Amino acid sequence: MARKGSSIRSSSSRISSLLLSMFATFASFYVAGRLWQESQTRVHLIKELDRVTGQGKSAISVDDTLKIIACREQKKTLAGLEMELSAARQEGFVSKSPKLTDGTETKKRLLVVIGIMTSLGNKKKRDAVRQAWLGTGASLKKLETEKGVIARFVIGRSANKGDSMDKSIDTENSQTDDFIILDNVVEAPKEASKKVKLFFSYAADRWDAQFYAKAIDNIYVNIDALGSTLAAHLENPRAYIGCMKSGEVFSEPNHKWYEPEWWKFGDKKAYFRHAYGEMYVITHALARFVSINRDILHSYAHDDVSTGSWFVGLDVKHVDEGKFCCSAWSSAICAGV
Repeated sequence: MARKGSSIRSSSSRISSLLLSMFATFASFYVAGRLWQESQTRVHLIKELDRVTGQGKSAISVDDTLKIIACREQKKTLAGLEMELSAARQEGFVSKSPKLTDGTETKKRLLVVIGIMTSLGNKKKRDAVRQAWLGTGASLKKLETEKGVIARFVIGRSANKGDSMDKSIDTENSQTDDFIILDNVVEAPKEASKKVKLFFSYAADRWDAQFYAKAIDNIYVNIDALGSTLAAHLENPRAYIGCMKSGEVFSEPNHKWYEPEWWKFGDKKAYFRHAYGEMYVITHALARFVSINRDILHSYAHDDVSTGSWFVGLDVKHVDEGKFCCSAWSSAICAGV
């Protein structure tokens, strides 16, 4: 009886080992197939980019920029799968494909989120922007799904919350659905810096994008030119891009550009290097920095100076990009509408 029981246990052990080996073999074939598919996708994307750039185009489109991003994402996924396969071979099984912590599949990252600073009485300017480049309804959604670009008007509330101006904005937004309404900002020049800071914070918390841009409501934005310019900075995680200057600090209270804290800028009264004008861009890491530290970041009289001050002392690459000098005739990205 003892020998018979031992024989049965030995037979069961061999069957279990055989089944485990078969499972490991099939799992390895599955992952190998996945790796092959990923590599073929990368090869196709690289060939496509080579074809585009080989045609003598001076700038790639937003579509091609997104292909570059997708290719890099594929490369990261491939590297992860290769590590999993290596671990599977050591352990005799293959683990499941990686997903986000909430169980959903990884989404393709956006190229840029654009915040268009606007005011309560600027409906005509907003309508001009919508007609010129932003679009409405399906066109606005197409900008996101096909170009990877989200653009929203950014506005605060009236000093008399709930008044006719606030209600007018709410009504307009119900029709167009293209606003970011900051309830903690009073729509006034003295809160311009706070408005920009809270936009970057809100956008970084809500959307995962490569870049975040501040613009104003009286410029035309060339989306393809913007995309090709930003593509050159995809490898720099902390880039601050715009029309750079370090102008004079005015201490006279009656001056248009009066700076109440002029004494902080030394005897020569000159601002540090910062992006000014109608549009500038920061990368994802810098937007997250602003979001995390929003409560302790100081604001000066002018929003462009304030933004520049937040990055002083950080390891940030300042990119003086003439294409963002929207008032210049040579600007390829933005111009007045």
